[in-house]
Amino acid sequence: MTEHTNENDKKYTYFVTGGGTGGHIYPAVAVGFALQKEPDTDKVYYVGNSNNLEKKIAEDKVFDFLDVDVTGMPHLMSFDFLKWVFKLSIATAKSIGYIFKYKPSLVFGTGGYVSAPMLFASVLTGTPFVIHECDAIPGKVSKLVAPYAKVVSVAFESAQEGLKSKNIKVNGNPIREEFLSIDRYNARQIWKLKDRLTIMVMGGSQGAKKLNTVLVQCLKPLFKKYDIQIIHQTGLKNYDETVKELKKVYPNYTENSQYIIRPYFKKMYLPMIASDIAVSRAGSLSISEICVSGLASILIPYPYAAADHQRKNAKEMEELGASIYLDDSQCTAEAFMEKLEGLINDTQKMIELQNNAKKLVKYNATKDIVEQIKGALKK
Repeated sequence: MTEHTNENDKKYTYFVTGGGTGGHIYPAVAVGFALQKEPDTDKVYYVGNSNNLEKKIAEDKVFDFLDVDVTGMPHLMSFDFLKWVFKLSIATAKSIGYIFKYKPSLVFGTGGYVSAPMLFASVLTGTPFVIHECDAIPGKVSKLVAPYAKVVSVAFESAQEGLKSKNIKVNGNPIREEFLSIDRYNARQIWKLKDRLTIMVMGGSQGAKKLNTVLVQCLKPLFKKYDIQIIHQTGLKNYDETVKELKKVYPNYTENSQYIIRPYFKKMYLPMIASDIAVSRAGSLSISEICVSGLASILIPYPYAAADHQRKNAKEMEELGASIYLDDSQCTAEAFMEKLEGLINDTQKMIELQNNAKKLVKYNATKDIVEQIKGALKK
């Protein structure tokens, strides 16, 4: 008698890869976490650089972590570039080893240099993979591997132009479940904040020196003129320097209960949802979380981002009436104050930006990507 394997009993193993910055890590984590919950999932592994933020975040979410030693590509042709090519080759060979050892059913990658070795290994071994491009301008890795991917997911409509694939899906960025778990009132209760206009200033997972500098210069006049609350994320590497500057220009900041300063917020969703306005860099993840938090925003793109993608992200948000754009080169204390006061003093404008941001949220992004992954397994 012939024994038949029931397709419904099949269990799948997944590799999830992406890292370096929160913009690549959190979408990968959101999808990996959703895959973990699927009844036909056997195991989800996170592939990344153990020296980066992704290791801690992945382990917090209880993923088994597989290390690849890879760094960003040097910009100039040099000896450093040759060293990088060698390092990438070793990391790709190691990734091929992981594929043979753990036999993933499919690899999911969010682009960026951290995902390169595993995505290249997938192409070389014929392992099915799906990619998600978080930014309005696709990165080098996404462009290279897109023709071989089963599905290419994008966050922005405009990203389709830069990618060669017959199966592109506009899904939006995957949203962490925590952002849907609480409202503004309860987020403020947790932070012991009063019910008054709250402004969040942040530079993405890395922080932003320029934003820290201009805010420090504007704090005293802002608190003198307005009854507001300010939540300030400096970034881990910028915290000490920011505090040093604060002590010079605003030594009484520690006595002000309406000003919260931290290097990093582990539960980022709480201060964001507690706020009304965000002043931020324009990474795709920051923008997605600004939108889902229903914030009016002033976006100041990082001028040295790969392919100038942050400027494109911010300009697209401005065109959609969901944000105010301020170029980094024009971000003086005076310009910063002018843009911020424009929102503080114009409640109607603030509410309009908040509503337009909310309209851009694709709440089903994670679910849709998981369904596309499952569909790719059956092809």
